Amino acid sequence: MATLVAVDDHNFSYMEDAEAIRKACQGWGTDEKRLIRILGHRNASQRHQIRQAYEGLYQEDLIKRLESELSGDFEKAMYRWMLDPADRDAVLANVDIKKGGPEYRAIIEIASVHSPEELLTVRRAYQARYKHSLEEDIASHTSGDIRKLLVALVSAFRYSGDEVDARLADKEADILHDAIKDKECNHEEVIRILTTRSKTQLMATFNRYREDHGTSITKALLGGPENDFSKAVRIAIRCIHDHKKYYEKVLRNGIKRNGTDENGLTRVIVTRAEKDLKDIKEVYYKRNSVSLDHDVAKETSGDYKAFLLTLLGKED
Repeated sequence: MATLVAVDDHNFSYMEDAEAIRKACQGWGTDEKRLIRILGHRNASQRHQIRQAYEGLYQEDLIKRLESELSGDFEKAMYRWMLDPADRDAVLANVDIKKGGPEYRAIIEIASVHSPEELLTVRRAYQARYKHSLEEDIASHTSGDIRKLLVALVSAFRYSGDEVDARLADKEADILHDAIKDKECNHEEVIRILTTRSKTQLMATFNRYREDHGTSITKALLGGPENDFSKAVRIAIRCIHDHKKYYEKVLRNGIKRNGTDENGLTRVIVTRAEKDLKDIKEVYYKRNSVSLDHDVAKETSGDYKAFLLTLLGKED
């Protein structure tokens, strides 16, 4: 379930919001609290309508105006929040590519968590924004096994039904086990299995692996070579197996590490607030015995803190 507390469409006026945002950006200083009160309570469709109304009224791109008015982590979070979801994912993927990894978390999340239709929409948005395909840019900026894995992941159009082939799950669990035992996670068969099978089929394979070998595949992978490729494989498996637990770990690591990882924190909260962030918050509480709201409030500050808490469904 989502954490975003959006206004009802009956109480929503994109024209009034556009005018109020304009006023918040004029004068001696930006009224950040007013921006948070408005935009932190609008869903993707409403935000899109506000952007269109703002540009029609003032012949100015609202996102560019916000970029010029805001700064720091708050500006980055607001910028990503204001993008249409598929366009936002395209931007996150491009940031991963330009950064050069090493783990390419955003790309793997997009490819492994999204439905086939959602991933296709992101690929189209990427091409429209950057005039290159996502696959092309990944291939141009990576090499070796990580290139094979990432290109295959983003190119996939997985079967999304519930059919499971139990015999195939047994067979491919053995293939994965042999590859891990022989420290050959970069084997082409491993990449093929992870990038072509449906999520339901992979879940059956992962479950068979645990039953046959007494440990999860992700734990087994920890005993192998520690390199960018093996890390990427673990991220993909975690995203496919239980993305809510995966996102909880991203949030926990972002908050608990020595120095808050604002990039990870922002990415998860902004991308999941309209989807399943409430469920992720519950996983976080069970794992840490403290609420995500509490830890975010403790580790962040100012307008950035207020905005994240608003998206989490809790006013600062």
